[in-house]
Amino acid sequence: MNEETVRSETQRSPYSGRWVALVRGRVIAQGGTPEQALRASLSSRYKEKPEIIFMSLPFTLPPLIDRIKDALPPEQEIYLVGGAVRDLLTSRLFAKHPYGAPDFDFALPSNGISLARKVANTLNADFLPLDDERDTGRVVITKEDGTRTFLDFATYRGANLEEDLRARDFTINALAYNLRDNTIIDPLNGANDIRAKLIRACSPTSMSEDPVRILRAVRQAAAFGFKIDKPTREWMKQSTDQLGRISAERLRDEVFKILQGPKPDASIRALDMLGVLQHLMPELLKMKGVEQSPPHIHDVWTHTLTVLDYLDHVISGLRVGYDADKTNDMFTGLLGLRLGRFREQIAQHFAQSLNVDRSHRSLLFFAALYHDVCKPDTKTHDETGRIRFFDHDLQGAEVAAERARAFNLSNDEVERIHAIIKHHMRIHFFGSRLLNEKQTPSRKAIYRFFRDSGKAGIDLILLGLADLRGTSANELTLETWTAYLDIARILLENYWERPEEVVAPPRLLDGHELMKELSLTPGPVIGQLLESIRENQAAGKIENREQALSFAREEMAKGPSAGEA
Repeated sequence: MNEETVRSETQRSPYSGRWVALVRGRVIAQGGTPEQALRASLSSRYKEKPEIIFMSLPFTLPPLIDRIKDALPPEQEIYLVGGAVRDLLTSRLFAKHPYGAPDFDFALPSNGISLARKVANTLNADFLPLDDERDTGRVVITKEDGTRTFLDFATYRGANLEEDLRARDFTINALAYNLRDNTIIDPLNGANDIRAKLIRACSPTSMSEDPVRILRAVRQAAAFGFKIDKPTREWMKQSTDQLGRISAERLRDEVFKILQGPKPDASIRALDMLGVLQHLMPELLKMKGVEQSPPHIHDVWTHTLTVLDYLDHVISGLRVGYDADKTNDMFTGLLGLRLGRFREQIAQHFAQSLNVDRSHRSLLFFAALYHDVCKPDTKTHDETGRIRFFDHDLQGAEVAAERARAFNLSNDEVERIHAIIKHHMRIHFFGSRLLNEKQTPSRKAIYRFFRDSGKAGIDLILLGLADLRGTSANELTLETWTAYLDIARILLENYWERPEEVVAPPRLLDGHELMKELSLTPGPVIGQLLESIRENQAAGKIENREQALSFAREEMAKGPSAGEA
């Protein structure tokens, strides 16, 4: 049997992607590196000299990698390492990446910064020295839509490539692809763990060396549908008390990637079970065991996690291309029937991120995680014994904003989170009024809703639907769900289909004109009059400038004002 025959047959066998030792055309040993295959063969056939070859894998590299190859000096020793190699093996690299554009890490013996500069010049991209001590340079490729891809070029962390790989976080990421000969180096059997869907630490000290890996393990387990092996879980628990030495930015980035990914509720629950939350977001823990009155069926903490799950379902049920026929959930089916015509607008809403490094979706899930955070602080009982949480929305907005600032989120992100939590009860007010009084929101109420919430109004609608499902879960009635969908439809119709009529009517006159026509001096009354005019425009009671001035004169005639001349 010749070498080509061996390659052809073993590409369909467990040897694919492995180094094998051949003696007279037969595989006698295998390993993740040439050295491992050789050692394994000598242990049983020490008198024979085997041929060591790599059993290739059928995968295609993205065009960017070919461009990088062309930018490299001839014979440059360089490896693609980490998650990109893992994604190649799982065919995820060309799939829509859960955290935006994929990044690529490269390892080489020396001159990481100088090589990164050369690649940046060739690709006409941005360059920055990332870590002088570790000789690491970064190339930043910015696309027209503002998304960025990072290419990091780092010298080996250790004497050679294998030492570098063994110092990484998990075996599924301790893989290297040789750009020159298209072989894979896998000293810790990461490819086997990928096939077994297992996350395993590279060493017992992986977590203590960099505790942020605790969050990364949870995040990747959810993203790939993998399990974390038992020893790794124990090492994670033992290292949680060291999270305090990790920068707020690194912790934030992992939290928001978790919230962006699949099953955020399960991931947050896992962080809690591992003892991470007390070091990361301790204010969340006080929600545990806090009882709520019907229609709530869960305590506040379980309710919060359930809302995260339902929010995932609501957003998925309204995504472009969602097949409603495949759902067995009647409520999700109705969601698509009532609100499905807004799929494109909702997609555009989520595409407008407030920060290029974090998704809009993850920001909404962060707000959902905190929306009831102050219920424990505001819990009271009324005269009937019913549990109340007055002002938990207002106080919760402040607590969430404080945590957002501690995570060094941008001002726009902090304001959006604050607005979502502050106003999250307004959807329930509209729903309750429709159910109990058969009253839909008036045009003026719709105007005020979007005036106060702005673009966060869309987030509030989606969160409100998830909040309702998380409140009653399987006990939710069709009547209540339909009423909330009617509220959502009315609000979305006005926001996207009648914006100039109700949501943002055009200004008919400004403050200077108002002062001139009514002989007023500057003061608060000017702003109050202008806002009253806009409210009545939204209500359909004022349609032109003359009606606006007449309304203002009538308002001023109702009583003396400090704004009068």
